[in-house]
Amino acid sequence: MYKVVTKRFLNDAKTICLFEIEAPLAARHAQAGQFVIFRLDEQGERVPVSVADWDREKGTVSVMVQAAGRTTKMLHTVEQGDYISDFVGPLGRATEMEGLKKVCVVGGGVGCAIAYPIAKEMHKRGIEVTFIGGFRSADIVILKDELKEASDKLIMCTDDGTYGEMMKFLADVTRPYGISTIISLDPIMVDGTGMCGGCRVIVGGETKFACVDGPDFDAHQVDFDSLLKRAAFYKDEQDRAAQHICKMTGGKRNG
Repeated sequence: MYKVVTKRFLNDAKTICLFEIEAPLAARHAQAGQFVIFRLDEQGERVPVSVADWDREKGTVSVMVQAAGRTTKMLHTVEQGDYISDFVGPLGRATEMEGLKKVCVVGGGVGCAIAYPIAKEMHKRGIEVTFIGGFRSADIVILKDELKEASDKLIMCTDDGTYGEMMKFLADVTRPYGISTIISLDPIMVDGTGMCGGCRVIVGGETKFACVDGPDFDAHQVDFDSLLKRAAFYKDEQDRAAQHICKMTGGKRNG
């Protein structure tokens, strides 16, 4: 069992919440760009979420979660001091930073939780960081102060598209100029260790697994059409699950 040490909402709309989880082994090895998989209880689904921060001395790992589907909405009902069943990680490859001198880090909505630790680590290493954060409206903006400290220049703006489409358009903008563009993908994922193949993506005409080959990939090589299509494959089932509330527990199973 893994204890929730801290719970804190990150915006006025209370759509995104930070959870600091007591997980000494994960905290010992966590790096920017990696992720963990959590499970609320033995009946729960496995949900991948990016590592947002870590404290090796305290033995904690922080994640930032948007209440979007059934499980993430249930996670938002967990309170400080409660426990969740599983917290596995760190998984995936850390973001490569060797040799970088000047970068632009882009995050959209909750995607800023993915981009924040990367920008923070780059800035710590002396890399010049410009951070661009996109949000639909002012009330859902997160991490403004933290991002300011983790970058040399911070640009906050609003947008209308989904995060997947945002990454696709970003790749289209940078491709003609030959600007190296790395994106962090979060496709449907089950086991997180390369066995199930649920997180497969097409990169440079080859099948890759986001859990072990990524989550970072060359944006100019990613087949976004297939990526976005697969992301919507279970939308109907997700919508039905999100509306379902157990009559016995009221939708809260974490005790």
